[in-house]
Formats: sequence, C-alpha cells, structure tokens
Amino acid sequence: MKEITIVEFPSNLGLKEPQPGKEPGVKNLPDWLWRHNLHKAIYPKNSIRLDPPRYSHVRDHQTQILNANSLVEYAREQAYLINNILTQNKFPFVLGGDCSILLGPAIALKQKGNYSVFYLDGHTDFMDVSLSETGGVGGMAASIVTGNGPEKLTNILHLSPYIKQENLWCVGNREYDDEYENEIRNSAATYVSLDHLRKQGILNTVQSFLLQIENKNLDGFWLHIDADVLNDAIMPCVDSRTPDGLTYAEFNELTSYLFQSPKLTGLEITILDPDLDLTGQYTKDFVANITTTFKKHFDTLF
Repeated sequence: MKEITIVEFPSNLGLKEPQPGKEPGVKNLPDWLWRHNLHKAIYPKNSIRLDPPRYSHVRDHQTQILNANSLVEYAREQAYLINNILTQNKFPFVLGGDCSILLGPAIALKQKGNYSVFYLDGHTDFMDVSLSETGGVGGMAASIVTGNGPEKLTNILHLSPYIKQENLWCVGNREYDDEYENEIRNSAATYVSLDHLRKQGILNTVQSFLLQIENKNLDGFWLHIDADVLNDAIMPCVDSRTPDGLTYAEFNELTSYLFQSPKLTGLEITILDPDLDLTGQYTKDFVANITTTFKKHFDTLF
C-alpha cells in the first residue's frame, strides 16, 4: 500500500479579512480536522506541518495582490516539501488553508513532470487580478498556476506555467456570471460548470478527464477540493457562499471515481472555516464522507 503523508498548510494568505482586524479562520482548518478525526480515519504514515509567513491585509504595490511576497516565499517552501514526498513515492494528503496553497504543489508537479489538475470548486478561481475586488490569490489560484497573472507569482523558480492551461479542468462552478465565466471559457482549460456536470453526468465527466490524461500520456493529476463545491445547505461554513452545490451523494460519486485512478498523485482540501462551524456538525459530516470514500478506494488501489 502506498504511504499517505498528511501535509498541513494552515495558510490564509490568499483571502481578505472577513472584517477589519480579523484574519480568515481557515488557518485553523488542519487542527479542526484533526479534532474531528480526519487524521485518525486516514491513518497516515506521517504528518508534516509547514506554517506560513505572517498574514497581512495590505496589497502588494507592484502586483495589487494580498501577501504577494509571503505567498512566493511560502510556495517555494511548499514545493520543496511536496517534491520530497513525491520523490519517496508517497501520497500527499494536503490540508489547507485557502486555495492559494495550490501554488506550492503545482510548482512541485512541474519539477516532477507533466501533470493535470482537477479543480473541484464552487468557483472557477480563474480570474485576472484586474477583476478581483479583494486581491486575494484564493480567487485566482487556478489562473495563476497556469501562468496567468503577475510574473512574481506565475514564474516562481522560472517554472511558468506550473500546469499547462490545457491540462486544467475546472469543475463545479456555480457562480453564473458572464464576465466571470468568460475568463475560463476563453482559455484552453476545460470548464464544466455545475449545471453542465449534471447534464452530461458525473461518470461521463470523470471518464473524459481520465481519458485525456491517458491520451496525453501525462504523469498524473492533482485533485483540488474546495469545500464550497458542496451544497450551501450542507456546507455553509465557507467564505463565499453561493446557492446550490453538490449533494454528498454527488460529491462521493465524483470523488470515488477519481480516487480509483492510479494517476491520482495527491490532493488538497481547502476553505472550510472552523470559525463558521461552531458546533462542528458540518465538519463531522464532511470528514465522514470524504474519509469513507477515500479509504475505500485508496486502500484497494495502492
């Protein structure tokens, strides 16, 4: 069986303050998931934490991005860590943090070969900084890792693009706004909105994705899971709430197909904010669903 390493990236560097003087609570997600038994359920061989630089709500003058220099510093450290894990043929199970934690793993993937990203998210996060009201990389992560945005962030270690744009799949978006969606529609990435996902079917979507990996002879894929891809009624403890979303039945079906693929190289979980789930009930349900599905298929596969 392939060894699992839980990697904790407790970063909120990619998000704006929810209110003046208050940091986003996603930095506490790894500890919160541990408290609700995710670590115990996954039963990793090892667990590693990499703390981020200090959070600031001030935008970088050059890029107009929050915490730009800190994000670059952190991404380099993340990439080094993930690269070492992959070199040892271990499986990184990454706990964020906001969506900006994708930068480090994406750099590591570029260092290892040619990979795809399955970006499962209630938003595309494929946005140019000029359209961002907050300057938070959390809302631009998919765009930045494919080479779109300020070079300070897109070309760390001179490795731009970390993920080729045509190897990015953005799945599950339900922010139906033409200006927002046109960014991803006009790119070389594959865009499967929530509406489209339901129309063409979950199995057909995943099969198309995995077939593309096979046809391109890619080295593997990284799975990004943003908790806000789930229906707002079952996952309201996120920073940008939107009506609708995947039910747990849909989520479990989709992830089960991905977990069965030997091309799955690693995954990350982001955005669930402990400050917005005071009783822990939503977190308990999330942990129960994702760990059950993951262990069922991961143990069989590896």
